[in-house]
Amino acid sequence: MTRVAIFDYGAGNIFSLKNSLEREGAGAVDVITDFGDMSCDGLLLPGVGNFDPAMRSIARASRGMLVDHIRGGMPVLGICLGMEMFFARSEEGREPGLDVVDGAVTALPGGMKVPHMGWNRLSIRRPGRLLEGVEDGSWAYFVHSYMARPGDGGPGGKITTAETDYNGVTIPAAVEYGSLLGTQFHPEKSGPVGRKMIRNFLEVCRR
Repeated sequence: MTRVAIFDYGAGNIFSLKNSLEREGAGAVDVITDFGDMSCDGLLLPGVGNFDPAMRSIARASRGMLVDHIRGGMPVLGICLGMEMFFARSEEGREPGLDVVDGAVTALPGGMKVPHMGWNRLSIRRPGRLLEGVEDGSWAYFVHSYMARPGDGGPGGKITTAETDYNGVTIPAAVEYGSLLGTQFHPEKSGPVGRKMIRNFLEVCRR
């Protein structure tokens, strides 16, 4: 039985994400507020809330233990804000990020409509476990005002597996680094394509 956990920042409704995991085959889904005793095969950092309050929630839940789980190879799926917290810092706040992936998070360029909200096509740049079986040009649902800039060169860098174009700006849409998988979009809101990615994540957790 595949058991996964969702970390609850206390900032939003994660019911749809829990439902999506259960629907796609997770044997058990725990909603947790502490990293001290995680008897699970994988962890999700959901895409709700703001950077500083979310990082403070992680600090209270034992940031060091979370980093230990990551370094130990536990699969972690970061969605939107959850992915942004992988990096060293974000322009959305002052708290340090987890700094388990080189790079930073910046606001979308000035003059653009924010948040970027709606369906955008994915341009797949390299194979990834999360994107296995997902066709190039598939649509995913985005809601965000910030974007990752990986330290390996940004869009097109080695950890970026998919990108999207928003009004001429190339945005890293999916990243993979070791046991870390991240999406700027929301798989749980992205229809059949998103469901495929959730199944892929659960398969990573089973390995």
